[in-house]
Amino acid sequence: MQSSFRDTIRRLVEHRLFQPVIIGVILLNGLVIVAESYRPGDSILLLLDTIIVWIFVVELVLKIIGLGVRGYFSERWNIFDFTIVALSLIFYNTPLVSVLRLIRVLRLIRMIPAIPALRKIIDSLMRSLPALTGILGLTALIFSIYAIIGTTFFRGVLPYEFFGSFHTSLFTLLQVVTFESWASQVARPVIAEIPWAWFYFVSFIVIGALVILNLVVAVILDYLGHEDEEAQKENMERLYRENEALRQDIQEIKDILLRDKDR
Repeated sequence: MQSSFRDTIRRLVEHRLFQPVIIGVILLNGLVIVAESYRPGDSILLLLDTIIVWIFVVELVLKIIGLGVRGYFSERWNIFDFTIVALSLIFYNTPLVSVLRLIRVLRLIRMIPAIPALRKIIDSLMRSLPALTGILGLTALIFSIYAIIGTTFFRGVLPYEFFGSFHTSLFTLLQVVTFESWASQVARPVIAEIPWAWFYFVSFIVIGALVILNLVVAVILDYLGHEDEEAQKENMERLYRENEALRQDIQEIKDILLRDKDR
């Protein structure tokens, strides 16, 4: 009886419509959060928020029953979902309004494990972190070198907040590499006073924006492709095993037919 009940719950949580319904609830949660920014303390919005929290709790309980405790927590995204729902309950009536709002916003991140495409991107990003370590180290080195050069030569040209110190130079280089008003606000005033500064800014943009950032994108895309290759490899191995099993069955049938013929 207990096994039958668990199987029924498992079929429910694995039903093709179960996950789209949860995604719809998450989207509704986002709309409620946006609406609360215009109408804080609205009783209807608070009621909707309460209903959404308990829908998430029911979903959590159903999955734990259907998949089993060990099966549920063996998936790291389920652990993430459990943490978000548990925090929503713990801080439900907290007087710390800022913490409560933060937890409500964090519920939207549940969209990532709910949608396979988003989950695939995050998984690939996490797997690529070791490969990105060297690129991030190179980026820090290049930024430090250019920040020291900028502080040394451009300190007296622009106000202190641009190249007045090492940390302000780093922030200015971040502005340059993101192309945020870098020409009119930073580069042109410096070049007007120090003509060779054009080489400083052009070389930094080429190295920092065009080379390093593209390297980061290339590494992440490479790991996205690795997952597809692994899935394709697994499918090929499965087909190979099935073909081998079929070949053995055919050979056994041929042997039986030959033995019957000899008789």
